[in-house]
Amino acid sequence: MKKETLEDIVKITGFSKTTISRVLNGKGEEFRISPDTIEKVLNTAREINYRPNLLAQTLRKKSGNTIALAVPHLSNPFFASIASHISIEAKKNDFMVMLFDTQEDPQLESNAIDAMVDYHVDGIIIVPCGESPKRLEEISKNTPVILVDRYFRNSFLPYISTNNLEGAFQAMKLLLTSGHKEVLVIGGPTVSVTTQERIMGCRKAMDAFGEGAHMQVLGNEFSIQNGYIETKLALQGNTPPTAIFTLSNTIFLGTYKALEEQRLSIPDDVSVITFDNNLSLDFMKPAITRVAQPIQSMGIAAIKLLATCIREHRELHSKMLMTPTLTVRDSVKIRR
Repeated sequence: MKKETLEDIVKITGFSKTTISRVLNGKGEEFRISPDTIEKVLNTAREINYRPNLLAQTLRKKSGNTIALAVPHLSNPFFASIASHISIEAKKNDFMVMLFDTQEDPQLESNAIDAMVDYHVDGIIIVPCGESPKRLEEISKNTPVILVDRYFRNSFLPYISTNNLEGAFQAMKLLLTSGHKEVLVIGGPTVSVTTQERIMGCRKAMDAFGEGAHMQVLGNEFSIQNGYIETKLALQGNTPPTAIFTLSNTIFLGTYKALEEQRLSIPDDVSVITFDNNLSLDFMKPAITRVAQPIQSMGIAAIKLLATCIREHRELHSKMLMTPTLTVRDSVKIRR
């Protein structure tokens, strides 16, 4: 269906775009436009069901209050929570947020970035899914860019993330010191710095506490399906895991389903730890031990940094890692 525009009213009425715009904005009398003209413009707008592009109007004012936020998957509770906290903090700072879901697809991310540039947003907060920072680095010369959760190690782009290495180290340490010798780690996209850092943390713990233990790393996406399939396959192996560390809550849900189907109990048969926090984990039986990320603090910091940059015209240089918390519940069994 064709969307009617201001140009359509121009063609129908014969009036100028300026005159029509003044009428539609309620300024006809202020600019001494005749009642007949006002009536004709308004009637035409109603007849063709014209709706003004409020977003475009706001952006044209360039009032320094529009930011873009891009996340990989709004269906992922972690990214939905990030978006929520950033939006709440943005509202407190009088920012309007344009939200993009890139679906973990570099092409969709590129399309979203194109839209951000076209809309002339005042700042960008993004959880990147692409492998290269070049496009964002180029844009950052004119528009402030802050990376959240994920970042590029060799880029000057500022970021706010969790100390993923430390969080994974603490989780794996708990499993190893609890006596587990066969540990399965199910990770996300291998190009993601969060996956890489978490696996590095696991290996660091293996070096320190894993004498006689074996760690298997499987998986390649933060999805329920990934957790389900990799758990199913690992349980059919010659040496099934006594403990599973899922590197996201979505992966954990797949693992939980697979264990349930195999009639394996947590933690009596298999111990489980997940990365990411969610209140629902405390209502599961048993409550699940996890690495909790400071999502709210990350969102607050991102908006505060961006606001300072936009309103005080400062350059952004911050590279911030926030400390996660190992929340111990009932899903890890001590094995002797």
